[in-house]
Amino acid sequence: MTDPETLLVTIVDGYVDEPAHFGVPPYISTYPRYTAGALVDAGVPREAITYHTIDGLRDDPDRWRDVDEADLLIYLGGMTVPGKYVGGTPAEPDEVRKLAWTATGTSLMGGPVKFGVGDENAGATETERQDLDFDFVAKGDVEAAVYDLVESGLEGFNNRMRDVDEVSRWARDGAFVVEEHPNHPDHLIAELETSRGCAYRCSFCTEPLYGNPEFRPPPSVVGEVDALSDHGVRHFRIGRQADILAYGGDGEAPNPDALRQLYGGIRAVAPDLETLHLDNMNPITIVRWPDASREGIRIIAEHNTPGDTAAFGLESADPVVQEENNLNVTAEECFEAVKIVNEEGGWRPGEEPTDARGSGRDGPRRLPKLLPGINLLHGLKGEREETYERNREFLRRVYDAGYMLRRVNIRQVMAFDGTDMSDTGAAIANEHKKLFKRYKRQVREEIDNPMLERVAPVGTVLPDVHLEYHQDGTTFGRQLGTYPLLVGIPGERDLERTIDVAVVDHGYRSVTGVPYPLDLNTASMDELTAIPGIGDSTAGDLIVDRPHESVEDAAFGTEFDLSRFVTTRPLERAE
Repeated sequence: MTDPETLLVTIVDGYVDEPAHFGVPPYISTYPRYTAGALVDAGVPREAITYHTIDGLRDDPDRWRDVDEADLLIYLGGMTVPGKYVGGTPAEPDEVRKLAWTATGTSLMGGPVKFGVGDENAGATETERQDLDFDFVAKGDVEAAVYDLVESGLEGFNNRMRDVDEVSRWARDGAFVVEEHPNHPDHLIAELETSRGCAYRCSFCTEPLYGNPEFRPPPSVVGEVDALSDHGVRHFRIGRQADILAYGGDGEAPNPDALRQLYGGIRAVAPDLETLHLDNMNPITIVRWPDASREGIRIIAEHNTPGDTAAFGLESADPVVQEENNLNVTAEECFEAVKIVNEEGGWRPGEEPTDARGSGRDGPRRLPKLLPGINLLHGLKGEREETYERNREFLRRVYDAGYMLRRVNIRQVMAFDGTDMSDTGAAIANEHKKLFKRYKRQVREEIDNPMLERVAPVGTVLPDVHLEYHQDGTTFGRQLGTYPLLVGIPGERDLERTIDVAVVDHGYRSVTGVPYPLDLNTASMDELTAIPGIGDSTAGDLIVDRPHESVEDAAFGTEFDLSRFVTTRPLERAE
């Protein structure tokens, strides 16, 4: 019998991306935190638990020693929706096998990887279940498997799901592991779970495989935030649920009181938090219970931070596809839900909530508090050429009505065993690939670009943009949060720091910005010419005529209000 107090345990985070759960940096998912908490609860000392991300192992080969020497290696990973990532690169199947081969102790694999493994994390792909040469694969909750495995002396476990009391303990006890994440403390956002499972059964989705919704009570989630805050986390996303509005209810209808306890409790224990965002919100909930949903949306918008996004799973505006895939919301219902979220959450800091959609160029200069995002999925059963046109018509209708969408997410389906799409696989998606690419380009040009101008008008200020990489003489960065805007800033600046940025131009899914406020006496030529109304000639004159005593002192030769972008630092005078 192996004594838990003598165990050395290594946790490797290969990252996760599920329909209602995200864990690619700068996010950290619930899996490593709950797993660490289960280990502690089972008697393993904290100091005997080592946590590495897969990128950390790539960057420092010496860390593989922790994999080799561990008595218990735990791999956590799995991607069940396709995506492209900037902050980290999910583990490839060959890397996961290498972990199993390197481990000389017992090896356990868990997380959404249990649903299947594909050759790449991309749409129009099919997957199969594999053990990737691990000793054990957790078919239930990996954290429950870890607890039972340690309790059994590493002999085995029964596949089971953990209960609410266990997750409440493990979430608090495992919060310490965030301190070992490479992004800690300043550029790390913790994914928070309020529930798992879904009341609906869409053909492609793995979330119903968790069963009907089961909710963590507010004190459980708030206690976890309290513990994470004690370990330096200041950024949070309530992303681990199929529908935030259904939180604390019967699985379908909203419960505003539960939302008030949740959000109010989080703000009470983490008053200095810097990000509080969410992810999934079911549009069918909004149209079936509009009054309670409006109240819930108002509660969220009062407590969150700007730039928040409620992802709507429309998936398809085509009624044929909706029927064949058991999709739960029509295009008309989704349009009504978009309208309601805009009305209740589309206001900006500095506005009254009743002023939603009323900003414009001279209004408040922050992103709206809460906007809907639209998920569209292609390759579903029944898809036809008309499907693509119906989707474009829906998005055009939203734009023409004057509403805002924070982002439009267009993907192709991944097929997993256990879902209704497993029989169809990726055949339809592969057949329509050329059509899909043309349609995606049209949406980016016709909808995304003008919509982005509406959501983030020129002059919008984006605080705390984290500078991540250089490309073609431009520095790119993002804020922390749900679906943050990619921001391009002229010139190559020092990376891994944050600056405030003012928006000066728009791409399809990104913006160009300049540091805010921009100092006329130090700004580069590229920065000055990026500002609307300043061309090469004016920028050259501004540089030649330095120093400027004030913004008013500078001759811009434009009617545009440039004080929205620039300032002059106090000039140092010789004694």
